[in-house]
Amino acid sequence: MGASVTPEGVNFSLFSRNGTRVILELYENENDSKPAVMYELSPENNKTGDIWHIFVEGLKAGALYMYRVYGPFEPSKGHRFDGKQVLFDPYAKAMTAVPVFKNLPKGYTVIRDKMDIDLEKEHSLSVFPKCVVVDDKSYDWEGDKPLGIPLCKSIIYETHLKGFTASPSSEVEHSGTYKGLIEKLPYIKDLGVTSVELLPIFEFDETENSNTNPRTGEKLKNFWGYNTISFFAPKASYAFDKRPGACVNEFKDLVKAFHKEGIEIILDVVFNHTAEGNENGVMLNFRGLDNSIFYHLVNDHREYYLNFSGCGNALNCNNPVVVEFVIECLRYWVLEMHIDGFRFDLASVLGRGQNGEILQKAPLLDSIAQDPVLHNTKVIAEPWDAAGAYQVGSFFGDRWCEWNDRYRDDIRRFWRGDDYVATQAATRISGSSDLYASSGRRPFNSINFVTCHDGFTLNDVVSYDNKHNEQNGENNRDGSDNNNSYNNGYEGVSANPVIERNRFKQVRNFILTLFISQGTPMLLAGDEFRRTQFGNNNAYCQDNEISWLDWALENKNKNLVEFTKRAIALRKKHPVFRRSDFFRGFRGEGNKSADICWYTKDGTMPDWSKVSHFLAFRLNGECAEDFGYPADNDFYVMANTSVRDEVAILPVAPTGTKWYRVADTSIDSSVTGCDAICLEGSEEYLNAQKRYVVPSLSLVILMAK
Repeated sequence: MGASVTPEGVNFSLFSRNGTRVILELYENENDSKPAVMYELSPENNKTGDIWHIFVEGLKAGALYMYRVYGPFEPSKGHRFDGKQVLFDPYAKAMTAVPVFKNLPKGYTVIRDKMDIDLEKEHSLSVFPKCVVVDDKSYDWEGDKPLGIPLCKSIIYETHLKGFTASPSSEVEHSGTYKGLIEKLPYIKDLGVTSVELLPIFEFDETENSNTNPRTGEKLKNFWGYNTISFFAPKASYAFDKRPGACVNEFKDLVKAFHKEGIEIILDVVFNHTAEGNENGVMLNFRGLDNSIFYHLVNDHREYYLNFSGCGNALNCNNPVVVEFVIECLRYWVLEMHIDGFRFDLASVLGRGQNGEILQKAPLLDSIAQDPVLHNTKVIAEPWDAAGAYQVGSFFGDRWCEWNDRYRDDIRRFWRGDDYVATQAATRISGSSDLYASSGRRPFNSINFVTCHDGFTLNDVVSYDNKHNEQNGENNRDGSDNNNSYNNGYEGVSANPVIERNRFKQVRNFILTLFISQGTPMLLAGDEFRRTQFGNNNAYCQDNEISWLDWALENKNKNLVEFTKRAIALRKKHPVFRRSDFFRGFRGEGNKSADICWYTKDGTMPDWSKVSHFLAFRLNGECAEDFGYPADNDFYVMANTSVRDEVAILPVAPTGTKWYRVADTSIDSSVTGCDAICLEGSEEYLNAQKRYVVPSLSLVILMAK
């Protein structure tokens, strides 16, 4: 499928079951308004089954092309063919890097009586992107391949590719591009993460948003990119080199560079819907190729679209044609782009049947899980959709990982100091066995996060009680109202040193909790230096300083960056924090030594119906042997979410060892350096003390050695 380069020319292949006439257009230059050559494909000579195909001799990589497909216009039967509209090839591997889709029509005129193309009456294609023929085999990967880092050793860092370096404060030469991210690779490597998860980089239209910023009058954009146009094509405007097709090699350079430093690339992908919208939307590709095949349509009124995505349409993901398309797309990104994993946006849509029902055995999800090419590829579900499906803990099959928003909410409420949340927090910290154990999954199937692109940044979780999305142009109606945040006494930026100290401490609490929790941690880029979106919890449209990382904060909050590095290093050094199976309360048959023990501040077993603001547990380091590691240290962790300091009685250290302080988030790192968490070998001996004062809103970690 798509455009395949051979030494003799290029073969073009396109699916359309109900189309009656297909025209291939070739262009000489990316700004041409009219094609240089047009080929009409004959149903007799250029069609095999539902596949239309033509070989163009002498054509080479870099050629530009588009399609027109004719057929019945019968919306009541699901058909919306319109030969007047040029269409993108769904398998196109690159598109030209036009700055805006200026002439993207907001509807279309249907040809009913006349089937001939009148180019003089066409809307101009001079600033409309075109598909690019790409030769994937010419790139030198230098032996590179996907890294396959085990999930139990993975630490994910989520970021927007452009926003990571778009700010002048990033001080990179190629800001906002694939090259720009490569220039920041030393920082990412030094942080210690193992995987970078990129918000959508498949081609999309940044200019489709019609809203304006009511404060500045600025035209808002589709910054996040959750409205895919071309699933095989890396976004051309993210490339520094804007020549047709250059984005492909530039993206490959990024992947290769990260792999050389041992860091994976995971892509956030959007297969639940496309950019074509509802029945009043635009025609780009699928709608004009075979609308009734690719989309979920209302049974009795097939001119309308079922909308499980909240974006106007939903791909009919369990139609065999669509299943094949998605699998081929994922294989392409693994085989040709060397991608290490995928995070599937609104993944519950991918499990819906023809009538919208949630399938117990969804063909697409099963195919992804069982596909031999994707076997070692990470597959992560956002296990809900916009039509009420919520599958956290019950998403399809034991192969899948899940974004665990229960972790986010329970940990936020715990550190906010909510009453009687400690039990839920204990469950999340210990791996969410209530969600994953019964299905045979492991702690690492839970992607733990406190923040992500969608919602407050970590700084804003501790700085705002309410969302402030006024600049999105939707009267602050967009974005979630369920933020489980606390502003620590003042809404927004504060000069009060007491408030600022409390905020810093809470940020440290969240970061350290994340990295000592069982499961796979995901850190939002910039949280390690208190990046802010100024209370905007839905910055999807803000291609500006609201969304861009302010790298001046890295230096301002360098002690917090160092704290984060040390928290990551602690997790990577000690396997007791990244078990590959759930706690059982004992080590194994015939061995009554507990793998985890829970305590009150008095050193007794907790009554879980009464546990409220103090949580303590001890991890048995010998249990690391059960997962193929040498015996680890024992650890004792104490969390106090009360407004009062608490005196905790310490358990007896294992024979021949003593307790040393590893971390205490109450220590003001801005004053003392990064003593809130100690470097390996510099832990503070507690001098055989039997009690420890755990300050209000603090997390303390002790290590036996």
